[in-house]
Amino acid sequence: MTLTAIENGRIFDGEIWRDGQALLISDGRFEGIRPAGESPREADVIDAQGGVIAPGFIDLQVNGGGGVMFNDDQSVEGIRTICEAHARFGTTALLPTLITDTPEITAAAIEAGLQAKAEHVPGFLGLHLEGPHLSTARKGAHDPSLIRPMTEEDLTRLESVGQRFDAIMITIAPENVTEDQVTRLKAAGFTVSLGHTNASYETAGKYADAGASCATHLFNAMSQMENRSPGLVGAALDIGALNAGIIADGFHVHKGTMSAALRAKRGPGHIFVVTDAMSTIGTDLSGFTLNGRQIYRTEGKLTLADGTLAGADIDMFSSVRFLIEIVGLPFEEAVRMASLYPANVMGVSDRKGRIAAGYDADFVILSADAAHLTSTWIGGSCVHVT
Repeated sequence: MTLTAIENGRIFDGEIWRDGQALLISDGRFEGIRPAGESPREADVIDAQGGVIAPGFIDLQVNGGGGVMFNDDQSVEGIRTICEAHARFGTTALLPTLITDTPEITAAAIEAGLQAKAEHVPGFLGLHLEGPHLSTARKGAHDPSLIRPMTEEDLTRLESVGQRFDAIMITIAPENVTEDQVTRLKAAGFTVSLGHTNASYETAGKYADAGASCATHLFNAMSQMENRSPGLVGAALDIGALNAGIIADGFHVHKGTMSAALRAKRGPGHIFVVTDAMSTIGTDLSGFTLNGRQIYRTEGKLTLADGTLAGADIDMFSSVRFLIEIVGLPFEEAVRMASLYPANVMGVSDRKGRIAAGYDADFVILSADAAHLTSTWIGGSCVHVT
């Protein structure tokens, strides 16, 4: 048994602060928290140098990183590269996300995900299939020629793999997926998210009743909230059974809109942060291609030639800092939006999203003022040091 003690740090366990205490880790899991100076003699001691110790970030929408787009590289090594790139920014668990593509590419992505699980790739949590069963009216950067209705063959294939993943999400639009199909997807182990859709408030409610539990990148590529037509935005905020991911980069959602939405959200669902990151994270790339179309990287955002936003050029730590510095959230709530809430959404909050005995030892160490990332730890191993 390998025992590690992280000392000389302020611990935020996901709920409360633990000052003057040491964090114990054994064989990849948190063993517990003890008063400083009471760590077992056999423990390897790590000095946090007065920094903040917090739960690792969980990103449920990651299209790429480290120069790799999942749509272009459906392999274990591709997934590994993406996970390593995001670990540099505090992400300890993520869902590689496949943007609308062909059935063959989708099948390859699923197989790569299963192999990544079998090989225990650090940071790999599961998959997110964003499409192809969306609405062309709200396609965003998705290729409309690849968007299509969900067939019985599609559904049967998905049902055969859902339970084989620890976590798997699919974004669908009611325009191309029925309520019964949603119910079957949920039964097969999928977290079903509504997105890229013009669905009405009423339709979103019916799909929530059928098993949908989330909305993909709130405010973007969905029906907006109006005075007599709340749309999916209104439904995501008003229906407690729905959670909602949000991109906190200042381009996808205005800070004022974000602040208002956070105050308005009805529980028990929460708004959680996603990056919607592309291959540019951790690189100096000036652009890349998606389904044969050029994506341009300029001044912190990614766009098609016509200016349509095409994913985001932001990491999770920067997203958390945006929530704190620009939106004005307390540190604690910003961290929960990046750890505990996404863990709840994917049904893994019994082992991730907190610092607690028995949980996976996924955490970050930040500077004393929490303004800088010092190191990232996955399963009790340090995978990145700044």
